[in-house]
Amino acid sequence: QVQLVESGGGLVQAGGSLRLSCASSRNFGSFPHMAWYRQAPGKERELVARLSAGGHTDYGDSVKGRFTVSRDRAGKSLNLQMSGLKPEDTAVYYCTVVYGNSPVWGQGIQVTVSS
Repeated sequence: QVQLVESGGGLVQAGGSLRLSCASSRNFGSFPHMAWYRQAPGKERELVARLSAGGHTDYGDSVKGRFTVSRDRAGKSLNLQMSGLKPEDTAVYYCTVVYGNSPVWGQGIQVTVSS
């Protein structure tokens, strides 16, 4: 069983930065794929950033050039550095990994960007 816990969310002004972190009950080096998704009110959950065990990254079109996904060397956290935040980035952000061929989700954390 894997448990994921997000941290680092909150309220920030437009143009500001936030860093989200995700802690896991297992080392992130053991997962083939890990990612951040987000869901805004009334909208579907969408991919923010994805990181493979080999280091390949993918980003949603709306965050390219502003967000960076990374994993710390010890494999203890999955991070999302967000800069140039916009009000449309307001959402609940979820950490997810693939474990045993199935996705595991964190409980989510709120990010609110004020204009």
